[in-house]
Amino acid sequence: MKDPYEVLGVAKTASEAEIKKAFRALAKKHHPDKHAGDAAAQKRFQEISGAYDILGDKDKRAQYDSGAIGADGNPRGFDPRQGGGFRQGNPFGGGFGGSSGGGPGAREFHFSFDDAPGGAAGFEDIFANLMGGRGARNGSRSAKGEDFSAAVTVSFAEAATGGTRRVVLQNGEQIDVKIPVGVKDGQVVRVKGRGGAGRGGGPNGDILLTVSVAPHPFMTRDGNDIRMDLPVTLKEAVLGAKVPVPTLTGTVTLSIPPNSNTGTTLRLKGKGIAAHGATAGDFYVRLVISLSDKPDESLRTFLQGQPEDYDPRTKMR
Repeated sequence: MKDPYEVLGVAKTASEAEIKKAFRALAKKHHPDKHAGDAAAQKRFQEISGAYDILGDKDKRAQYDSGAIGADGNPRGFDPRQGGGFRQGNPFGGGFGGSSGGGPGAREFHFSFDDAPGGAAGFEDIFANLMGGRGARNGSRSAKGEDFSAAVTVSFAEAATGGTRRVVLQNGEQIDVKIPVGVKDGQVVRVKGRGGAGRGGGPNGDILLTVSVAPHPFMTRDGNDIRMDLPVTLKEAVLGAKVPVPTLTGTVTLSIPPNSNTGTTLRLKGKGIAAHGATAGDFYVRLVISLSDKPDESLRTFLQGQPEDYDPRTKMR
């Protein structure tokens, strides 16, 4: 029996992640589905599987390193021909595709490495995931269907108030997906039961919809609040005024107090985002004094006659 470390091509000091990575790469390369009728490839795959059965399990790895069990996974000196035990490299007791070494009841397994989850996992767990739930040590079992992934870009307003978007899935199906109120940029929305069909009586998979929110030209989101810079004239800031302000639910009238300055922030209560049924956030308007691009000679003359007794940069010294 070959040394499991040698089979997977890893050092004895390799981490769980390194062992798993090596196993996945080798199993993908030598899987019987890619080498139909190639007995050598099947044997190599069985060796790889057997090696990971030991090294992918903390307890078995410790037993192997201490010499308690051999490369076949059995206690030192144990002969599987004299009382059972797994055949070399096949903890399922059967063959992988075809009848070679499989015997009665041998089953063929198919799995994709593209959807394999990250992190350390035991031999049975990784095979259950990679094979899409079809097949395990104790035979066929029910499994959840495949999760479908999709992506959609929505407007700032649509993200704040909700909506519906048509999405094309991997299988070509088109469905209308509800965009929840208050969805955030990069958030993944799960649509339960609309993915691939379950197997063996298992539930259908889900749709995992990644939502991107397009930026608004002058609004930004702060939690469930919305913030906006509002240009006002010098006259409006000095004398006060009532000015229109666009919000997500329509235009409202905002009262600007006299002697307002750039940076003065006014609040429109409840005009923010009401996400997940929570109380709506607020809409904050920051005033920014804006002068006309066209020169105003009367204003220039007026200001030239004013005393220079105010220094706005005093606090910066």
